[in-house]
Amino acid sequence: MTYADQRPDISVDVGTFRYGGGRPVNSGALWQIGSNTKAFTSVLLLQLETEGKLSMTDKLGQWLPEYPAWRDVTITQLLSMTSGIPNYTEQSAFLRDFDANPYTRFTLERLMSYVEGLPLGPPTYEYSNTNYLLAQMIVERASHDTYVEQLAERIIEPLGMNDTCLPPYCPPGTASRMPTPYSTHSDLPNHLNKSVPPLALSWAQGAGGLVSSLEDMTAWDRALYSGQLLPPAQQRELESLVSMQTSESIENVTADDPMGFGLGLVKIAHPVAGTVWFYEGATYGNRVLHMYLPETGTIIAIAVNSAVGGEDTLPDLAGTVYETLSAQNATSSPTTPVAPEPAA
Repeated sequence: MTYADQRPDISVDVGTFRYGGGRPVNSGALWQIGSNTKAFTSVLLLQLETEGKLSMTDKLGQWLPEYPAWRDVTITQLLSMTSGIPNYTEQSAFLRDFDANPYTRFTLERLMSYVEGLPLGPPTYEYSNTNYLLAQMIVERASHDTYVEQLAERIIEPLGMNDTCLPPYCPPGTASRMPTPYSTHSDLPNHLNKSVPPLALSWAQGAGGLVSSLEDMTAWDRALYSGQLLPPAQQRELESLVSMQTSESIENVTADDPMGFGLGLVKIAHPVAGTVWFYEGATYGNRVLHMYLPETGTIIAIAVNSAVGGEDTLPDLAGTVYETLSAQNATSSPTTPVAPEPAA
């Protein structure tokens, strides 16, 4: 957990790098942050908008004419998950290919091939990783640069995020700092309750491929929510919400409509912590959650080295952490990473 003021972070490390024993996890561990990556992709596009290189209302036909079936989808619809474009990670062909060889170097074109030709759904909220691979492609075309270079130039280097990288462009020794990821996904039968490679993330890329530490993640979250990365107009776009229940635009979440999706962000009416920004990124071996409390600037971050195919208790754990800290008056002002808890 980290604070917005000068109080020291609170960090708790639990468990070992491998199931059944081994060296203890420490605060320097690195994690697959999963869909926390999506906000990075959104910020890149919004920064390009501020420079006049694109507009959120631009249609895919302008930037990606090779996908004519999706030509009328706007960039905003991609980032808000209202495009109707199917999710490649839900396709049985993709799951079979990944399960057969998770070391496969998936290209963007191959990942698109799993959903090309499938019918376009209605423009209502429906989570799809495909949206953010298309967004990654637009970043590259609008910037005339690679996605990884744009990440480094615009976000990673300015924020001093030395522990953050996009495989395969990670420094030597990255994998040795990562607790072994374990999958419990029944649709990956060859890896059910087994380990998966820590840096085999070409299947996720701009939708969920980043590796980072909790220290870097909380630095990123603070910059993201405090408006350090975008002018006010683009910050408002970033935080504009679509109800994940009704697909309608909403000003804020409520107890009756408790979850809103922004442009790679989620706002929730948490039963314990109140109205907070909240995102849990998941890969086939890690889960990384952050919760940002706007009133105090406090950040709670949790990472585990397991993925779940069924019930996920990490949001409840975040609530328990919040309650525990609140009882000690430790959430009354600003950010803290709550550290790695490797799964058994």
